[in-house]
Parts: sequence; C-alpha cells; structure tokens
Amino acid sequence: MPKVSTYNITGAQTGEIELNDSVFGVEVNEAVMRQAVLRQLANQRLGTHSTKTRGLVRGGGRKPWKQKGTGRARVGSSRSPLWVGGGTIWGPHPRSYAQKMPRKARRLAVKSALSDKVNTNELFVLDEINLAAPKTKEVVALINNFKFAGEKVLFITDNDEVVERCARNIKGVKAISTTGVNIFDLLHYTKLFVTKSAVAKIEEVLA
Repeated sequence: MPKVSTYNITGAQTGEIELNDSVFGVEVNEAVMRQAVLRQLANQRLGTHSTKTRGLVRGGGRKPWKQKGTGRARVGSSRSPLWVGGGTIWGPHPRSYAQKMPRKARRLAVKSALSDKVNTNELFVLDEINLAAPKTKEVVALINNFKFAGEKVLFITDNDEVVERCARNIKGVKAISTTGVNIFDLLHYTKLFVTKSAVAKIEEVLA
C-alpha cells in the first residue's frame, strides 16, 4: 500500500497514512483517462446550435420570375441556398453530444488520476481544514504555507461548504466534495489537497 505524509494547515508534517492500493496504487491507464476526459467535455456541450434550411427561412413563396423566356437561370424560390438571405446547406441543428462509457472504465480513469498524483508527489493529505475564519485569505494562507502560490490547486473535502465558498474567489483554485470528484479536475489541477475524511470516503466508494 502506498504511504504518504499527512500535514496540518500550517504545512507541518504530522504523520503518515496508508492509502488503499486498489484506489491510489493502480497502474495508470492514459487511454482510459483520455476517453473519460473527452466524454466529460462532450457531455457539457449544450448542442443548442441551429441554422435554417430553405424551408425554414421566412418568405420566398413566390417564384421570382417565370420559368422560360427571360434568359436567366430557372429559380423557384428567392430563399435558395445560392442566394443572399437564403437557407443554409448542411448547417448544424440541435443534437446531443453525450457519450457513453462503462462505469468500471469511468472509475478506472479516476483511480488512474489519483494514482498518478501519488506517483508524482502531487497529492497532499490534510488532517483537517480548520479555518480561523470563513474568509478567502485563510485559504490563500494555507496555499502559501505549502509554497504553492500561483499553482493550480484542487481541494477535495468531505462536503465542507465553507472551504468551497472560500476557494471560489481565488484564480486557479477550486474546492469540491467527494461526491463531485471528476477526471477533468484531477488532471487539470497540478496540486491536490485531500482531507483524511475525504480519503476514507473516496476509498469507500472506489475500492
């Protein structure tokens, strides 16, 4: 089982913790992580784009000129895609971009991301996050204690709304609960802080 150090919010080491090998010690599968990221980004697309075909553009009901005798090309509607103000050929229409992925594969992607954080020493376990006051500057001070100023930092807590609100106003910093753990955030943020209670919750769900 992989072992990592535990810290308090001042950045001082307080001990060690053994992580579940089936969650934080799996072989990193980059292909599955890539597929999971593409799925998550695709599912966020609204797909509400739309264009009008010649049958949807207003007007164009009268034939512009007679079929024969004018010397000009035959035209049946002024809303032809060849005309200015006409319809659009093969334009986008509302659709769903949702992608399906097996649950086991999705979980493997998250496990791979967590294991990669452990392998690269970018996962830090905090005993707990006790802020002196529910203010943004307290989270900034916590990050500075680890000398991670300017880094992209992700906090995972066991549903700590105070930390989530305090981290909301800091650029490049995000705090989520264990129920919101996702592959994109794990890969996007370079430094990962997880509380002990959150580690237990993640292991309970993914192990």
